[in-house]
Order: sequence, then structure tokens, then C-alpha cells
Amino acid sequence: MSPPSATSTFTTNEVTLTTSLKSTHITENNNHNETNHGGNNNKNPTPTPTPLQQISQGGLVTLSGPPRYPSFAAERQHRLNHMASVFRHWAREGYVFGFSGHISYRDPEFPSAFWTNPLGVHFGLLKASDMVLLNLKGEIIGGNMSRPANTAGFLIHAAVHEARGDVDAACHCHSRFGRAWSATGRRLDMLSQDVCKFLGDAHAVYESYGGVVLLAEEGRNIARALGAKGKGVILKNHGLLTVGRTVDEAGWLFDVMEHACRDQLLVDAAVGGGGGSVEELAEKKRKERMIIGEEEASMNFELEGDADYCYAEFQVYYEYEMALARREGLEFADAEEMELKIDVA
Repeated sequence: MSPPSATSTFTTNEVTLTTSLKSTHITENNNHNETNHGGNNNKNPTPTPTPLQQISQGGLVTLSGPPRYPSFAAERQHRLNHMASVFRHWAREGYVFGFSGHISYRDPEFPSAFWTNPLGVHFGLLKASDMVLLNLKGEIIGGNMSRPANTAGFLIHAAVHEARGDVDAACHCHSRFGRAWSATGRRLDMLSQDVCKFLGDAHAVYESYGGVVLLAEEGRNIARALGAKGKGVILKNHGLLTVGRTVDEAGWLFDVMEHACRDQLLVDAAVGGGGGSVEELAEKKRKERMIIGEEEASMNFELEGDADYCYAEFQVYYEYEMALARREGLEFADAEEMELKIDVA
């Protein structure tokens, strides 16, 4: 597959970008055993198939993870387009709640800066060109200069990006079931195959609640609760936050966690009833539910919790949003031909 095309021009204190790119998440499966023509009978060991290879039946093609781009400019535009698609998907999922909620995506060239959505724009209207670039001081240094970012969002996301160098994207909003489950202050049980992506220290609960996040320390507390290996954290009395290497991964994990909260609430209601304290009822429910065993949960985690696997899962939504945007005349992936200036002075 030929690499996407991209062009970039640079000035001293600014980066001016004009990019055209194409991508796909289908690749040829090139992991067939090689024939040894040198007379040596020692065959190369068969490589361990990746999670995406394991789930792709047929042996000819396999779904793939995020593409590799020849330039920062090309990768930046890909990130902005996919970031916009997550917001469009969120709108269809019913995650809009006023102007609460934000996504961040680290810039590929300037890792101490990240892109986020402007304050006060409906998720269903956001385009790649609407995104705002912030440095870790909270200053707008690129992108859309016509609106501010969300202060609470900046404080949370800046702390996460500073604490976790492996995290390029973070998602948070006030979704219905996430808010409801967060009021219990409890971790999620491994009730389904899907929630096993959050097995063990892959998710946590931030057990404090300090009101609307307007202080940097509260953001740092949330980042600490997420931990070094966390994929998601339940913010008590607040909502959910998920992270990933790509916005596609983080966005898909947010869907998974939101649906897991819904399932947990439904199962708890189904086996609930009777008297006793909150702790006694919770223990009663734990005993009455069918929890996935540790071995099976670990197997699910290793397969479906893989970063490339999660990226590929979200592409079904990305392609759907692209098709709907063309049909409805509400394009969001307008980063290909946008001219973008970043002040890195």
C-alpha cells in the first residue's frame, strides 16, 4: 500500500501546513511462513499472530491499526479528522450535555501541546478545523482562535498528558450511565466480554469529588487515580474518562465503559432488593451475579484490550460518520486542505 501523500512548508516560529491524505484500515496479511531456499532445515519460528490477525479470518487480509504517515503534517490532519469523527459519534450516542465534555489529542510534532474542542459548540457540529491547540500552560497557540477551550477540560487533560507519556488522547463527558454509575463509587465487575478491556488496574475509581475542576491539583488527583496502566477512570459523582494511544482507541474505550456502566446498573437492579446497608447489598449482588473467571477475563483483555484492536473497532463508526456527513452535507473531515498556523515561539 502506498503511503498517504502530504506537503508541508515551514517558517521560523510558525508551522504552515497544507495536507492531502488518504487512509485505510485494511492491509495485506504478509505473515506467511517463508520458504528456505538455502538448504538450511532450521525454519524461522512462526510469529505470534497479533490480536487483529487472530480476529481476521481467511488468511489473505487483516484489519490494521493506525496508519504510519510520512510527515508530522499528515499525521496531524489524520488526528484532527478522527477527533472530529469521535465528537460526531458522541452526538449520535446522546452524550451531549450542554457544553460539558472534552477530548484531547496530543500534537504529533509538539508533544507538550494538545488539541481540544472549543467551548460551546455542539458535538454534532464540530469539524477538524474547529479544534484548538493548547500548550501545557493553557495558552492557545494554534488552530481555532475564535473560541476559548474549556478550563476544567484543560486542567484534567493537561495533567493526564503530563503524567502519562504513553497517552496521546483522552476522552471525558457527562454521559448518562457513566454519571449514574459514578455515584456508587464502585469499580466495574467483569460481567461481559466487552468490559474485560478494563480488567485489573486497567481501570480505577477517583473516590474524591472536588466540584467543577478549576484547580490544577484536582486535575493531578484525577491523573494519579488513573494510574500508570489505566485505560479508564470512574470519577465519583462526575462521569467517565478514558485514554489511549489514538483518539479512536480512547473514543471506543469510552463507549465500552459507558455501556458497561449501563449493563452494571441493569444487572444490579435485576438481582437487587431486600434490606441492608449499601455495602451489604453490594456484597449480596456480587454473590448473585455471574462474574467472568480470571483466566477468561485475562484472555479477553489481551485480545480486545490491544491498542490496534481498539483503533480498528472504532473505524466502523468513523466510516459511518464519513458516509453520513457526505449524505447530510455536514462534512467534518476538513483538515486535508486546511491551512494551519502554530505559534511555537
